Amino acid sequence: MRSLTLGARTIGDGQPAYVVAEIGINHNGSVDIARRLIDAAADAKCDAVKFQKRTPDLCVPLAQRDQLRETPWGTMTYLQYRHRMEFGLEEYRTLIEHCRSRSIDWFVSCWDESAVDFVEWFDPIGYKIPSAALTDLPLLQRLKQTGRPLILSTGMSTMRQIEQAVALLGTSNLLICHATSTYPCPLGELNLRTIETMRSSFDCPVGYSGHEVGLATTLAAVCLGACLIERHITLDRAMWGTDQAASVEPHGFERLVQYIRDVEAAMGDGIKTVYASERAVIQKLRRTDPVMVTSSPLGKAAVL
Repeated sequence: MRSLTLGARTIGDGQPAYVVAEIGINHNGSVDIARRLIDAAADAKCDAVKFQKRTPDLCVPLAQRDQLRETPWGTMTYLQYRHRMEFGLEEYRTLIEHCRSRSIDWFVSCWDESAVDFVEWFDPIGYKIPSAALTDLPLLQRLKQTGRPLILSTGMSTMRQIEQAVALLGTSNLLICHATSTYPCPLGELNLRTIETMRSSFDCPVGYSGHEVGLATTLAAVCLGACLIERHITLDRAMWGTDQAASVEPHGFERLVQYIRDVEAAMGDGIKTVYASERAVIQKLRRTDPVMVTSSPLGKAAVL
């Protein structure tokens, strides 16, 4: 059975879906907003929250560094904006302690090798490899060297590129997430059946990282076998920021987690069963004896 241990949880076939609230950059550089998002995720009974960590001087392409950007803090270069959005040592200490106080797991998407070195100080339960980094082989190698569980997001990638990344990482400590990297993603581009394709192609658990508007399609991902579900969380979808419109607000996250648990309870084991609760209904509504009568190959009645 395909499984992965993340923190105290086993994730995989036959296990409850592991639900991750992606805080990402929806905190807009505010520790207070980040704390409120952690609270919202914990109140919704999510299993984990996820942050992002970049080293802007490494991650921002040279051609984009001096491009001007309008922000809530005024006009600044894109590089200045990226620095404005990053949390440092003290901010992470505060937020991780708050996660502990709310009994919710946390981990991080790292966008460069220096970010991995930074997060390693905090002993994370694992790492997410962002879709944008799937072809960054030195980063993948650095993450593999940590020995921690890895979650590989696959937006913007071909199956060949995914296969190359999996060949480097191995499948023994890996979970692959189907994703489409559009924010928000049109429903026609979600391609949820790729979850089935990945489950048949790779010997490891498969999850779903969604960026669509609404909840129904995320439930469909669970029905298709996704054992980890990740959606972005926001206090208000109208807030400033590139990811806010593709995010789920706190009450929506509460509904999403409950819907996932309801669907899991309803899926069953696939074995057709006459339940005890149906016995009285049989006596009341069935017009013949419960013993079935059918035609035999010889044309004579046969009792089953």
